[in-house]
Amino acid sequence: MNRFRKGLFASIIAIAFPLAQADAAGPTFDGTWNVRISSSSETCGNGATVAIGINNGQIASSSAAVTASGRVADAGSINVTLSTGVKHAVGSGRLSGASGSGTWRGAMCSGTWTAERM
Repeated sequence: MNRFRKGLFASIIAIAFPLAQADAAGPTFDGTWNVRISSSSETCGNGATVAIGINNGQIASSSAAVTASGRVADAGSINVTLSTGVKHAVGSGRLSGASGSGTWRGAMCSGTWTAERM
């Protein structure tokens, strides 16, 4: 797998944690978020960045290369699934104000993610 694909896969995994199914948040977290994904394994890539959109607590990808879905609860807990092709990852964590962080896991990789509202 080339370096770009490893980074993209790591990004997807970091963002793509199927989190608890909480009620979707209102517009509190709406907007575009820049998510940085880090892997705990060098073989999974050194990290990647992906943009996601949130609208009324529903998560959708802002990129044609990555499909994102999930929810953000009123209190900021987030559950997300990212996929590209046959690869997918699930992530969970918390958003607060204009930033957030959490963990992700894929088939063979895992790590952490951080996010900032754009």
